[in-house]
Amino acid sequence: MRRLLLALSGLVLIGVAGFLVITDPAFFRLIRGSSPAAPAEPANLANGRTMFFAGGCASCHATPGQPDRLKLGGGLPMHTPFGTFHVPNLSPHPRDGIGNWTAEQFIVAMREGVSPDGGHYYPAFPYTSFQRMGGKDLADLLAFIRTLEPVEGRAPAHEIGFPFNIRRSLGGWKLLHLDGRLQENVALRSTEWNRGAFLVEGPGHCAECHSPRNALGGIVTARRFGGGPDPEGKGTVPNITPHKDGIGDWSKQEHALFLKTGETPGFLSVGGSMRSVIRNMAELSDADRLAMGEYLSSLPPVAGKPAAAGK
Repeated sequence: MRRLLLALSGLVLIGVAGFLVITDPAFFRLIRGSSPAAPAEPANLANGRTMFFAGGCASCHATPGQPDRLKLGGGLPMHTPFGTFHVPNLSPHPRDGIGNWTAEQFIVAMREGVSPDGGHYYPAFPYTSFQRMGGKDLADLLAFIRTLEPVEGRAPAHEIGFPFNIRRSLGGWKLLHLDGRLQENVALRSTEWNRGAFLVEGPGHCAECHSPRNALGGIVTARRFGGGPDPEGKGTVPNITPHKDGIGDWSKQEHALFLKTGETPGFLSVGGSMRSVIRNMAELSDADRLAMGEYLSSLPPVAGKPAAAGK
């Protein structure tokens, strides 16, 4: 019996040690590689502004209940099957926001989901898409955020039950769902297509809402962009692939017009949270919206639930 207890104790210790190793951010970097460093050259604020609106930062981080979408005090509650997340302050406030963050800390947070104090962020923050962005685009984004008004106050703590409140376990989740790869150009594709791929897969994080999720909350790769349950539990998010269940044969011009106005080729107006997305996409250049249309039109068709009218 004593030997059995010693053996069991040893297995427990090995298990705990293994858990601590594989859930450490340093282990993730060892397996996936480190994020790119911040560039030495001056920031491009125009590009930072584009990344800000392509990423829809204001849609989640703007302080609720006030009209200025550039006051990024956070506080928006996001209701999910795993609990309620309260979006943090993203303003350049030195205490309550990210005003004291370095560019390197910002890049690691955006690409690896790791806070400056070394803790894991929950993937309600879509770093699984932001990992496709490089150091230059992220440094430009931070520079643009620093031009905005600092907002005092912090969001409430997340309301997450056991076992999802064990943040350390997110290190294991990342090994399954975070690959650390940058978005790379495809040589056989046009410059426009590659720009669209970057905007859709990276800052635009379109797949985060328009894809079904597995039991752990990761995107089901085989049905990426094929629509699925709303992450906040309110109905469904439509299929945006060129399948008859999705957008069908929309041209890139029709995509671009939709992203600017929120009106479909069938003269239906967008509804729900997509209205906020359209407000962001309307701030992009015509060329960027056309590039996104070029890429979206090329997606593999995926069968899924058809979009409801006005969604």
